[in-house]
Parts: sequence; C-alpha cells; structure tokens
Amino acid sequence: MPETLSGRELIRKYLDENEISITSLATTFGVGKMYMVQVLNGERHSAAANQLVLKIIDAFKIRP
Repeated sequence: MPETLSGRELIRKYLDENEISITSLATTFGVGKMYMVQVLNGERHSAAANQLVLKIIDAFKIRP
C-alpha cells in the first residue's frame, strides 16, 4: 500500500480548519483517541491504519 503521509497532513489541516477534535474523529470512526493520534502522526503504518486514513478522506471528501 502506498505511503499516506500527504493524506494524513490533509486530514490534520481539515480538522484544524473545521475545529474538529481528534477525540470526536476517533469516536466517529470507532477507534481510540491515542490510536487516532498515532495514525495521524504517522506512527502507525499498518494496512488498517492506512485504510482508516483513506476512509476519513473519503468520508469528509478531503481534497488538496
């Protein structure tokens, strides 16, 4: 699976611009806050973490 660093950055920017907390995002996608922080910081690179990034991008229709 390709690296999703740019997607992670887009998500963080989207959260800041729309005043969405990581806690709210984690709750919405059914994961823990710390897991979401690790995913968005790029500390988690598993297939599941990358799929979560893609799922968030698709759900919020985040585009560059």
